[in-house]
Amino acid sequence: MNGVLLIAHAPLAHALRQCALHVFPDAAEHVAALDVHPNAPPEETLAAARIVLDQLPVQGVLVLTDLFGATPCNVAQRLVDGVSTRLIAGVNLPMLLRAVTYRHEPLESLVQRALAGGSQGVMPVAVTAPQNQYRRAIHDQERYDHQQ
Repeated sequence: MNGVLLIAHAPLAHALRQCALHVFPDAAEHVAALDVHPNAPPEETLAAARIVLDQLPVQGVLVLTDLFGATPCNVAQRLVDGVSTRLIAGVNLPMLLRAVTYRHEPLESLVQRALAGGSQGVMPVAVTAPQNQYRRAIHDQERYDHQQ
């Protein structure tokens, strides 16, 4: 079983964790979050990240950060070893949900699943009128759209 560690600008890491636990409440012990606060020294953040990482009761850990090149990612790069811990920058909710879903798979497979979930979860969405209803012009006072 693998764990997931979110390291992101405050309050994103904990917010993403809460979203994941809304869908997968049984994954609470396998998903951890570390919010990086403004002006926090990177050394303190790294020390806190090591503590959180050590508290995960798993063999492998996928570390997800929000923005490549920013402090959370830079700290995570110093944290991961590339063997038992792997790092992906650019976390989004579809990526996280995919990672939690497949946390039982080998770490390398988990990385691929998370990357696929992150990219496949971003798509254009067409805006259409609800079925059997017309689009009402703005400020059209002659028509009423009341449904009973």
